[in-house]
Amino acid sequence: MALAGPDLPQVPNPLKSIQKYLTVASKHDQRDNVVSYWCRLYALQTGLKLSTKTSAETNFLLKLMDWLEARKKELHDNEAITNDVAAQAHLENWALKLFLYADKNDRAGNFSKNVLQSFYTAQILYDVLTLFGELSVEAGQNRKYAQWKAAYLNNCFTNGETPVPGPMKEADDDSTSVNASNDNDDEPESSVNPGSPESPKDNTSLDIPSVPANPPTTRMQLFDSKDDDKYKTEGGAKLTVEQISKVQKMIKWASSALDYDDVATSVMNLRKALHLLTTGQESA
Repeated sequence: MALAGPDLPQVPNPLKSIQKYLTVASKHDQRDNVVSYWCRLYALQTGLKLSTKTSAETNFLLKLMDWLEARKKELHDNEAITNDVAAQAHLENWALKLFLYADKNDRAGNFSKNVLQSFYTAQILYDVLTLFGELSVEAGQNRKYAQWKAAYLNNCFTNGETPVPGPMKEADDDSTSVNASNDNDDEPESSVNPGSPESPKDNTSLDIPSVPANPPTTRMQLFDSKDDDKYKTEGGAKLTVEQISKVQKMIKWASSALDYDDVATSVMNLRKALHLLTTGQESA
């Protein structure tokens, strides 16, 4: 069910840094209510911390708060709105899907504004995921890399330069690690910006940051297909990075279920995780 976004006044200057989260939310209003809701909730919480308590800021934040409360009531039957565990899993899945799409195409040298948008949106979603606690090591690395790569591609497009695929090597190595993949994924469904993507140059609301002084290095080797060999079951079956991520989520859900005294759900998720780890196949 697609819902209309809030009718908000212009973002007051002290709260300008939340604009990027509101922009990503608006791009998902007709595609993914869960993403649009949590992006705006993150914007609200960030805005409350930044607020200098002027009437304009208070009015803006109250209108955003009213919209969030109304949407939560409308979507009361959506578990990814009412349950933090389900919400976190939904956002993690979408962030990772966007990230892997952008990373594979970038490594293959298939540069486009959609690849930039996917890196950028993945980084935004990883920010939003901090609502549920500290990011995992993998998610934290993905966020840093996506932020750097979005800034790098944006600079290349703005300056008319041809981007170099893949991650940067160590600072003392002038060459760049290129691990191009021939497995060129289609753009993820529910694309943030399908069709003709907006250029960040023409869309200042994207607020893409400058390239960090110390960009990430070869940590992204994790996503090379050849590295899948490092994950093997006892029977010798190979586990993909995506499967390992699913196991991590199942274990997290199992732990969270115990917080609600739901032993049955905890046991079910632990069994699924164990089955996947030992057989390489997901249980029905």
